[in-house]
Amino acid sequence: MTVAETQPKRVHSVLFVCAMNAVRSPMAEAIARHYFGKSIYVQSAGVRKGEPNAFMVAALDEIGIDGSKHRPRTLHELEEWEGLNFDLIISLSPEAHHAALELTRTVAAEVEYWPTPDPTLVQGTREQVLDAYRNVRDGLSYRIRLRLRQGSEPQRPNEAEGS
Repeated sequence: MTVAETQPKRVHSVLFVCAMNAVRSPMAEAIARHYFGKSIYVQSAGVRKGEPNAFMVAALDEIGIDGSKHRPRTLHELEEWEGLNFDLIISLSPEAHHAALELTRTVAAEVEYWPTPDPTLVQGTREQVLDAYRNVRDGLSYRIRLRLRQGSEPQRPNEAEGS
C-alpha cells in the first residue's frame, strides 16, 4: 500500500448527524463551515427533530461563530429538500450512526462514527453545563480541522511519494 492509498480521499461535501440536530451536529456544521465553508459543502441533520439550544449558541458565540440561525431538521427533511449527496457522513451518536449506516444502502458515502457526549445530560450550575458544551465544541473543532484538512486539500505529487 502506498502513502497515497492511506490518505483520506478529498472531501467535497460532509453531513453531520446526531440524534436531534439541536446540539452536536449543528455545532459540528457551524465549525466546519467556519473553517472549510468555501471549499466543502456542509450540512447537518438529526434522526429526530429537536428544539433550538441556547447553550449550543452560547458555546459557539464564545469562539466567534454564530449558531443562532440554526433550525433543527431531520434526515428525512434534508433528503426531501435537497437530497443526500454527500461524500462523507459523520455520525455523532449511536442512534445517528445506525441511521447513517442505513443510508449507505442507497447513498454512496463514506461513514465515520465520532462518539460525542451529549452535553444536555449534564446537570449543575450554568457554568458547569456550559463547560460540557465547551468540551463538545472543542473536541469537535479539533477533529473537524484534522479530518477535513487532510481530506480536502489535493496532495502535491511529491507528498504522495514521501519526499
